[in-house]
Amino acid sequence: MSRQDRKKIPEGEPLPRGRHGLPPEVVRTSQRDRLIQAMLLLVAARGYAATTVPDVIAAARVSRNAFYANFHDKEDCFLALCERDLPGVVETILSAAEGTGHDWVAAVRRGLHAYLRWWQDRPEYARAYFVELPAAGRRAMEQRDRAYLPFLEMLRALAARARAETPSLGPVRERVPSLIVFGVTEFIAAEVRAGNAQRLSALEEDVLHYTVTLLADHATADRALG
Repeated sequence: MSRQDRKKIPEGEPLPRGRHGLPPEVVRTSQRDRLIQAMLLLVAARGYAATTVPDVIAAARVSRNAFYANFHDKEDCFLALCERDLPGVVETILSAAEGTGHDWVAAVRRGLHAYLRWWQDRPEYARAYFVELPAAGRRAMEQRDRAYLPFLEMLRALAARARAETPSLGPVRERVPSLIVFGVTEFIAAEVRAGNAQRLSALEEDVLHYTVTLLADHATADRALG
């Protein structure tokens, strides 16, 4: 679909009634986008379990046929929601960490700052992803495990960079990247459950200290906060 075609349909607005002359792919993309957005807002407000396909259809202002032309079921729509914006998280982190010279700790700080602000600016998505995703079942959890892979690779690269810059550091244990990803994820999830999604940036120093401690040592982490 061309950029010009996308401009014809404001985000979240229904298509014109009757004959509109829009290409079928434009129509389907518009319907899919509105269904995903409706799923996001409903799950954030009600929770995954309480959200139904008729709820999503009504909120998106599309037909039942349009829903099933795009998704197999509620779970399929929710999974599309969960994966829709995640590539943007990785891009945001990598972009923020660039230009930090040879200081790996500065790269961690900038990346974490961007990561936390990304979620803070999207409180509905943070609730859907961190709190409601487990309720969607096995496929959702498998999808989340796959989504972790780029973060694990980033952390392995940072561990290697830390040792290249500071040869005195001992070897990093194999499971440290997983401990960081799972630990930070659950820490953020707890804050979102407590209603603090819009204050996630306040966690930056704690998450930085935790991450640097595991990637290097306590002394390096203490200096990072100094």
